[in-house]
Amino acid sequence: MFERLFELFKPEVYETPLPEADAEHAFGALMVRVAKADHALLYQELERIDYILAERNNLSALEAAKFRASCEKLEEAMPSTRELSEILMAEVPETDREQMFIALWEVLLADGLRDKREEVVVDRVATVLGIGANRATTLAANVLPGMPNKEGT
Repeated sequence: MFERLFELFKPEVYETPLPEADAEHAFGALMVRVAKADHALLYQELERIDYILAERNNLSALEAAKFRASCEKLEEAMPSTRELSEILMAEVPETDREQMFIALWEVLLADGLRDKREEVVVDRVATVLGIGANRATTLAANVLPGMPNKEGT
């Protein structure tokens, strides 16, 4: 009897529903995965992800944050970076995949540092997306000028 009484006073916890694994959600999940790769999901990275999502999907700041929250759920539910990347490979034209690759680098660098663990995730995605090493280097070079890595070099 007391259990039912206590249940009445428990606050309801809202949980973001798991989104469909479409290209935009998979891309958002990959951006989250890159940001989390160094085990420090920082405000600057979240801000950059929200900005990219807002621009790509014509969303307000609040809508982009909600969209990112659903992408975070997808990122947690899909342990394979390859699976997320394959969704993009199947649904997104090559030129847009290159723009996504550049956006992943922007998220990687949002905190002002290069981290090898984040770079590994971006490299895995590039491989699945069919972006060769030479092309990936060229695309990344457009984002990289003057960025220090975690070792300060």
